[in-house]
Amino acid sequence: MKRIVTIQDISCVGKCSLTVALPVISACSVEAAVIPTAVLSAHTAFKGFTFCDLTDEIEPVAEHWKKESIKFDAIYTGYLGSFRQLELMTKFFDDFKTEDNIIFIDPVMGDHGTLYPGFTQEFADSMARLCAKADVIVPNLTEACFMLHEEYIESGYSEEYIKSILKKLAALGCKNAVLTGVSFEDGKLGVMAYNKEKDEFSSYYTERISASFHGTGDVFSSACVGALMRGLSLEGALKTAANYTVESIKATVKEENHNWYGVNFEEAIPFLIEEIKNNK
Repeated sequence: MKRIVTIQDISCVGKCSLTVALPVISACSVEAAVIPTAVLSAHTAFKGFTFCDLTDEIEPVAEHWKKESIKFDAIYTGYLGSFRQLELMTKFFDDFKTEDNIIFIDPVMGDHGTLYPGFTQEFADSMARLCAKADVIVPNLTEACFMLHEEYIESGYSEEYIKSILKKLAALGCKNAVLTGVSFEDGKLGVMAYNKEKDEFSSYYTERISASFHGTGDVFSSACVGALMRGLSLEGALKTAANYTVESIKATVKEENHNWYGVNFEEAIPFLIEEIKNNK
């Protein structure tokens, strides 16, 4: 069985970060190991959430794993909340990267043209340096533009603009750059990817659902890296992840009085399993 280590926070309520990554990766028939970077009572859209920083535990956990000769088929990072955590991830990658495994980075920092509270341009610059070590990065357009110091365009952009952003992301050093939340047509939303080695673009689009929920990026990234570990190509994994995310949103909005803070990804897990089978 393949093994992924995912490194991000635990928001105890909120359907995001590790409470998404663990079940989604497991549903892909892949072992999920974790390093929690912090524990929050609920994600940051809740008022008055509690926060416990676990940065000081990252290095001891990694050192223990090195002594035990534990290996990983994929290293997957999500929300990282400080410069220190970025530094520790750089060391972790150096210690655990092999010729056979992959580094998958979701550089969670912002959306809709704005960085999340607590993040700065300097942080985005440091994240860009971390992304240079990745095999796959999956920023949204906001995160990409901050890492590249590029003008952010909310909508109405051209395909040439998106391809230019992808090539510049790959120039940071990563092997495959993916942009999520790409749309060239009303009612359609999807992803576009660029493989630097092959100098090839690929894309996939689904229907756009007029609803917005916290944690859909975590659903997408977790399904994508899980699908990669099941032997899907990057194109197949992106298609699987996009379809699963949409199905999770549909499962949420069809529920009367559905929650506001996250999607019902659990209900769509049987769909994910079938998607992995169908997209191999």
